[in-house]
Amino acid sequence: MCGGGGGAPPRPWAPGRPAAGPGRRHTVTAGCERIDFAAPARIGEMVEATGRVARVGRTSMGVEVELWAEAPVSGERRLCTRGVFNMVAPCEAGQGDLPSVPDKGEEPGDGWLRTAEMVFPTWTNHYGTLYGGDALKLMGKAAFICATRRARGVMVMAASNRIDFSSPIREGDMIELASRVTRVGRSSVTIEVELWAEALLTGERRRSAVAEFVMVAVDEAGRSAPISKPAATLEPA
Repeated sequence: MCGGGGGAPPRPWAPGRPAAGPGRRHTVTAGCERIDFAAPARIGEMVEATGRVARVGRTSMGVEVELWAEAPVSGERRLCTRGVFNMVAPCEAGQGDLPSVPDKGEEPGDGWLRTAEMVFPTWTNHYGTLYGGDALKLMGKAAFICATRRARGVMVMAASNRIDFSSPIREGDMIELASRVTRVGRSSVTIEVELWAEALLTGERRRSAVAEFVMVAVDEAGRSAPISKPAATLEPA
Protein backbone atom coordinates (compact mmCIF):
# COMPACT_ATOMS: atom_id res chain seq x y z
CA MET A 1 0.00 0.00 0.00
CA CYS A 2 1.35 3.44 -0.83
CA GLY A 3 0.89 6.35 1.53
CA GLY A 4 -0.01 9.91 0.64
CA GLY A 5 3.55 10.79 -0.24
CA GLY A 6 3.69 7.94 -2.77
CA GLY A 7 0.81 9.08 -4.93
CA ALA A 8 2.71 11.57 -7.05
CA PRO A 9 6.04 9.80 -7.83
CA PRO A 10 4.89 6.48 -9.43
CA ARG A 11 4.65 8.06 -12.87
CA PRO A 12 6.44 11.44 -12.79
CA TRP A 13 6.34 11.44 -16.59
CA ALA A 14 2.56 11.26 -16.78
CA PRO A 15 1.95 15.00 -17.38
CA GLY A 16 5.01 15.34 -19.63
CA ARG A 17 3.73 13.31 -22.56
CA PRO A 18 0.47 15.19 -23.19
CA ALA A 19 2.22 18.47 -22.40
CA ALA A 20 5.13 17.92 -24.79
CA GLY A 21 2.89 16.28 -27.39
CA PRO A 22 0.58 19.18 -28.35
CA GLY A 23 3.28 21.85 -28.12
CA ARG A 24 6.27 19.73 -29.27
CA ARG A 25 8.51 21.82 -27.02
CA HIS A 26 10.57 21.31 -23.92
CA THR A 27 8.26 21.60 -20.94
CA VAL A 28 8.92 21.94 -17.23
CA THR A 29 6.62 21.66 -14.24
CA ALA A 30 5.77 25.09 -12.82
CA GLY A 31 3.46 23.86 -10.08
CA CYS A 32 0.60 21.57 -9.21
CA GLU A 33 -2.86 22.41 -7.98
CA ARG A 34 -4.99 20.43 -5.55
CA ILE A 35 -4.10 16.72 -5.43
CA ASP A 36 -6.73 14.40 -4.01
CA PHE A 37 -5.86 10.95 -2.63
CA ALA A 38 -9.01 8.84 -2.79
CA ALA A 39 -7.83 5.24 -2.35
CA PRO A 40 -4.59 3.23 -1.87
CA ALA A 41 -2.78 1.27 -4.57
CA ARG A 42 -1.53 -2.07 -3.25
CA ILE A 43 1.52 -4.21 -4.04
CA GLY A 44 0.91 -6.38 -7.10
CA GLU A 45 -1.72 -4.13 -8.62
CA MET A 46 -1.53 -2.52 -12.03
CA VAL A 47 -1.37 1.28 -11.89
CA GLU A 48 -2.64 3.33 -14.81
CA ALA A 49 -1.72 7.01 -15.11
CA THR A 50 -3.69 9.09 -17.62
CA GLY A 51 -2.99 12.69 -18.61
CA ARG A 52 -5.24 15.13 -20.48
CA VAL A 53 -4.49 18.70 -21.52
CA ALA A 54 -7.30 20.73 -19.94
CA ARG A 55 -6.31 24.27 -20.90
CA VAL A 56 -3.65 26.01 -23.01
CA GLY A 57 -2.23 29.51 -22.59
CA ARG A 58 0.45 31.36 -24.52
CA THR A 59 3.35 29.45 -22.98
CA SER A 60 1.67 27.24 -20.39
CA MET A 61 -0.88 24.47 -20.14
CA GLY A 62 -2.78 22.67 -17.43
CA VAL A 63 -2.70 18.87 -17.49
CA GLU A 64 -5.22 16.82 -15.55
CA VAL A 65 -3.74 13.55 -14.29
CA GLU A 66 -5.56 10.57 -12.80
CA LEU A 67 -4.00 7.52 -11.17
CA TRP A 68 -6.08 4.33 -11.25
CA ALA A 69 -5.35 0.98 -9.61
CA GLU A 70 -6.57 -2.37 -10.89
CA ALA A 71 -6.44 -5.78 -9.20
CA PRO A 72 -5.22 -8.03 -12.06
CA VAL A 73 -7.11 -11.17 -11.02
CA SER A 74 -10.47 -9.70 -9.94
CA GLY A 75 -10.49 -6.75 -12.35
CA GLU A 76 -11.60 -4.35 -9.61
CA ARG A 77 -10.65 -0.77 -10.51
CA ARG A 78 -10.61 2.36 -8.36
CA LEU A 79 -9.48 5.94 -8.69
CA CYS A 80 -6.52 6.52 -6.35
CA THR A 81 -5.29 10.03 -7.07
CA ARG A 82 -6.33 13.03 -9.15
CA GLY A 83 -4.45 16.29 -9.67
CA VAL A 84 -3.66 19.14 -12.06
CA PHE A 85 -0.11 20.00 -13.12
CA ASN A 86 0.80 23.40 -14.57
CA MET A 87 3.42 22.94 -17.29
CA VAL A 88 5.43 25.77 -18.90
CA ALA A 89 7.09 25.70 -22.34
CA PRO A 90 9.71 28.49 -22.43
CA CYS A 91 9.40 30.40 -25.71
CA GLU A 92 12.58 30.27 -27.78
CA ALA A 93 13.57 32.51 -30.69
CA GLY A 94 11.23 32.15 -33.65
CA GLN A 95 8.52 30.32 -31.70
CA GLY A 96 5.00 31.61 -31.31
CA ASP A 97 2.32 30.80 -28.80
CA LEU A 98 1.41 27.23 -27.99
CA PRO A 99 -1.21 25.78 -30.38
CA SER A 100 -4.66 25.06 -29.07
CA VAL A 101 -5.50 21.42 -28.48
CA PRO A 102 -8.33 20.12 -30.69
CA ASP A 103 -11.02 18.00 -29.10
CA LYS A 104 -10.46 14.51 -30.55
CA GLY A 105 -13.19 12.87 -28.47
CA GLU A 106 -12.96 9.30 -27.29
CA GLU A 107 -10.72 7.02 -29.32
CA PRO A 108 -12.28 3.64 -30.13
CA GLY A 109 -10.63 0.55 -28.68
CA ASP A 110 -8.50 -1.41 -31.12
CA GLY A 111 -7.85 -4.50 -29.00
CA TRP A 112 -4.36 -3.42 -27.88
CA LEU A 113 -3.40 -2.75 -24.27
CA ARG A 114 -0.99 0.19 -24.17
CA THR A 115 1.47 1.41 -21.55
CA ALA A 116 4.03 4.20 -21.74
CA GLU A 117 7.38 4.99 -20.13
CA MET A 118 10.21 7.47 -20.52
CA VAL A 119 13.77 6.31 -21.19
CA PHE A 120 15.98 7.79 -18.48
CA PRO A 121 19.80 7.58 -18.28
CA THR A 122 19.75 4.62 -15.85
CA TRP A 123 18.17 2.47 -18.58
CA THR A 124 20.71 3.20 -21.31
CA ASN A 125 23.95 1.52 -22.32
CA HIS A 126 27.26 3.17 -23.27
CA TYR A 127 25.78 4.01 -26.69
CA GLY A 128 23.07 6.16 -25.10
CA THR A 129 20.29 3.77 -26.17
CA LEU A 130 17.89 1.56 -24.23
CA TYR A 131 19.62 -1.56 -22.94
CA GLY A 132 18.22 -4.71 -24.54
CA GLY A 133 17.74 -6.45 -21.20
CA ASP A 134 15.52 -3.64 -19.94
CA ALA A 135 13.54 -3.72 -23.19
CA LEU A 136 12.89 -7.45 -22.71
CA LYS A 137 11.86 -6.87 -19.08
CA LEU A 138 9.35 -4.21 -20.11
CA MET A 139 7.92 -6.40 -22.88
CA GLY A 140 7.61 -9.38 -20.53
CA LYS A 141 5.81 -7.22 -18.00
CA ALA A 142 3.39 -5.98 -20.67
CA ALA A 143 2.71 -9.59 -21.71
CA PHE A 144 2.04 -10.58 -18.09
CA ILE A 145 -0.47 -7.76 -17.55
CA CYS A 146 -2.25 -8.43 -20.84
CA ALA A 147 -2.52 -12.19 -20.15
CA THR A 148 -3.68 -11.69 -16.57
CA ARG A 149 -6.39 -9.25 -17.62
CA ARG A 150 -7.67 -11.74 -20.19
CA ALA A 151 -7.53 -14.86 -17.97
CA ARG A 152 -8.12 -13.21 -14.57
CA GLY A 153 -5.88 -15.81 -12.99
CA VAL A 154 -2.31 -16.29 -11.75
CA MET A 155 -0.10 -16.30 -14.86
CA VAL A 156 3.56 -17.22 -15.40
CA MET A 157 5.74 -17.03 -18.51
CA ALA A 158 6.18 -20.41 -20.22
CA ALA A 159 8.07 -19.32 -23.33
CA SER A 160 9.21 -16.35 -25.36
CA ASN A 161 9.24 -16.92 -29.07
CA ARG A 162 11.21 -14.93 -31.65
CA ILE A 163 12.11 -11.38 -30.60
CA ASP A 164 13.16 -8.91 -33.29
CA PHE A 165 14.86 -5.58 -32.55
CA SER A 166 14.62 -3.25 -35.55
CA SER A 167 15.48 0.26 -34.30
CA PRO A 168 17.38 1.71 -31.31
CA ILE A 169 15.57 3.68 -28.61
CA ARG A 170 17.42 6.76 -27.41
CA GLU A 171 17.67 8.42 -24.04
CA GLY A 172 14.76 10.86 -23.65
CA ASP A 173 12.43 8.95 -25.99
CA MET A 174 8.98 7.94 -24.86
CA ILE A 175 8.33 4.23 -25.31
CA GLU A 176 4.93 2.68 -25.82
CA LEU A 177 4.31 -1.01 -25.23
CA ALA A 178 1.30 -2.36 -27.13
CA SER A 179 0.19 -5.89 -26.27
CA ARG A 180 -2.72 -8.06 -27.39
CA VAL A 181 -3.96 -11.62 -27.06
CA THR A 182 -3.57 -13.62 -30.26
CA ARG A 183 -4.55 -17.08 -29.01
CA VAL A 184 -6.24 -18.61 -25.96
CA GLY A 185 -5.85 -22.31 -25.09
CA ARG A 186 -7.03 -24.45 -22.21
CA SER A 187 -4.49 -23.03 -19.79
CA SER A 188 -2.28 -20.78 -21.93
CA VAL A 189 -2.51 -17.37 -23.54
CA THR A 190 -0.28 -16.20 -26.40
CA ILE A 191 0.56 -12.49 -26.34
CA GLU A 192 2.02 -10.32 -29.09
CA VAL A 193 3.96 -7.28 -27.84
CA GLU A 194 5.19 -4.33 -29.90
CA LEU A 195 7.67 -1.79 -28.56
CA TRP A 196 7.40 1.69 -30.11
CA ALA A 197 9.63 4.73 -29.61
CA GLU A 198 8.56 8.34 -29.96
CA ALA A 199 10.67 11.51 -29.97
CA LEU A 200 8.47 13.83 -27.94
CA LEU A 201 9.61 17.08 -29.55
CA THR A 202 9.26 15.96 -33.17
CA GLY A 203 6.55 13.31 -32.90
CA GLU A 204 8.62 10.84 -34.92
CA ARG A 205 7.49 7.29 -34.13
CA ARG A 206 9.12 4.00 -35.03
CA ARG A 207 8.53 0.37 -34.15
CA SER A 208 11.66 -0.76 -32.36
CA ALA A 209 10.88 -4.36 -31.38
CA VAL A 210 8.22 -7.07 -31.61
CA ALA A 211 7.94 -10.30 -29.64
CA GLU A 212 5.59 -13.14 -28.78
CA PHE A 213 5.16 -14.63 -25.29
CA VAL A 214 3.29 -17.70 -24.07
CA MET A 215 1.79 -17.26 -20.60
CA VAL A 216 0.30 -20.15 -18.58
CA ALA A 217 -2.25 -20.12 -15.76
CA VAL A 218 -1.10 -22.00 -12.64
CA ASP A 219 -2.71 -23.17 -9.42
CA GLU A 220 -1.41 -22.81 -5.85
CA ALA A 221 0.99 -25.73 -6.37
CA GLY A 222 2.48 -24.15 -9.48
CA ARG A 223 0.86 -26.65 -11.87
CA SER A 224 -0.90 -25.56 -15.06
CA ALA A 225 -4.57 -24.85 -14.48
CA PRO A 226 -7.47 -24.33 -16.89
CA ILE A 227 -8.49 -20.77 -17.56
CA SER A 228 -11.85 -20.39 -15.86
CA LYS A 229 -13.41 -18.06 -18.40
CA PRO A 230 -11.52 -18.49 -21.68
CA ALA A 231 -12.38 -16.09 -24.44
CA ALA A 232 -12.89 -17.15 -28.03
CA THR A 233 -9.67 -18.31 -29.67
CA LEU A 234 -8.01 -15.61 -31.74
CA GLU A 235 -5.56 -15.98 -34.55
CA PRO A 236 -2.81 -13.49 -35.33
CA ALA A 237 -3.85 -10.83 -37.82
